[in-house]
Amino acid sequence: MANRIVLNPISYHGKGAIESIVPEVQSRGLKKAFVCSDPDLLRFGVTEKVTKLLDAAGCAYEVYSDIKPNPTIENVQTGVAAYKASQADYIIAIGGGSSMDTAKAIGIIINNPEFADVRSLEGVAPTKNKTVFTIAVPTTAGTAAEVTINYVITDVEKKRKFVCVDVHDIPEVAVVDPDMMSTMPKGLTAATGMDALTHAIEGFTTRAAWDMTDMFHLKAIEIIAGSLRDAVAGKADGFEGMALGQYVAGMGFSNVGLGIVHSMAHCLGAVYDTPHGVANAILLPTIMEYNAPVTGDKYKYIAAAMGVEGVEKMTVEEYRKAAVDAVKQLSADVGIPADLKQIVNPADLDFLAESAYADACRPGNPRETSVEDMKALYMKLL
Repeated sequence: MANRIVLNPISYHGKGAIESIVPEVQSRGLKKAFVCSDPDLLRFGVTEKVTKLLDAAGCAYEVYSDIKPNPTIENVQTGVAAYKASQADYIIAIGGGSSMDTAKAIGIIINNPEFADVRSLEGVAPTKNKTVFTIAVPTTAGTAAEVTINYVITDVEKKRKFVCVDVHDIPEVAVVDPDMMSTMPKGLTAATGMDALTHAIEGFTTRAAWDMTDMFHLKAIEIIAGSLRDAVAGKADGFEGMALGQYVAGMGFSNVGLGIVHSMAHCLGAVYDTPHGVANAILLPTIMEYNAPVTGDKYKYIAAAMGVEGVEKMTVEEYRKAAVDAVKQLSADVGIPADLKQIVNPADLDFLAESAYADACRPGNPRETSVEDMKALYMKLL
């Protein structure tokens, strides 16, 4: 079977990368932007870093900000209506995964109106047309939604998140500028950074992993392990490293999938509105321990990439433990809670486990699992 890699046709990286947006727009003759950005980014002047450039160049735009941290079906539906009313001809998505996931769903529905029922996009939807031309500008160093073919929408009515996978949804242009991330509060920097690490580790160990994606994921683990503490401390080098590390992780996992860390985290977000990165960070070490017996020698390379010394002299059990311990230490160092005691209601465990088992990320997990196993994993963290 052939392995497929899908990436942005164009991406810009580094300080000042947002200066590339206007030339991209002008060279393509685009007329009006539909700017998707969440309310907090508008309030704190982050979105303005881009809209000021549009203003200076005389580029028309309209802002859409009806976006929740875990974007809902309603956010997408109102966004589709707003896009149509705006008479825009392209999208600029500014924000974390919430803004970009919302923008992806809007753009897909606009160009594939037969999928107006947002739920119909779940899984691998057979869309025919590329999304509306999109420029994605991440403001968090975590989700890598700017380079992935995935997006996640919350079904509030059914208390579940659903994953959509579509090669047609990838933004045409990604603009990864660490200056757009430097105003993130420490807690968000930590959570999104651990999300990026989860992408890299799950992508490295998922069933579909292969040589090219292993290359991306190991480099991402190395960059993130060496950068996240500094980013949380507000250091410029840390933000630069995280901007790159999370993108490189996205280059990999978007093409091979994830595992049950994400399956279980999606449920926590849907039921309790738990920040996705926090949920991933709490779950990751415990699920690494669970998956370890079927990962061959991969934890040796994870441990080395995390900065553990002497890995070559360790036994299998020792380097597996070292990899898990290094992840636990990083998570603790950046202030992530160690358990789910303040999040999960034990009465919800059956629903959570059943929902996690049904999640689209679960089949990629390296170890065969069950509803009972997932319930036990949740319980272990209570």
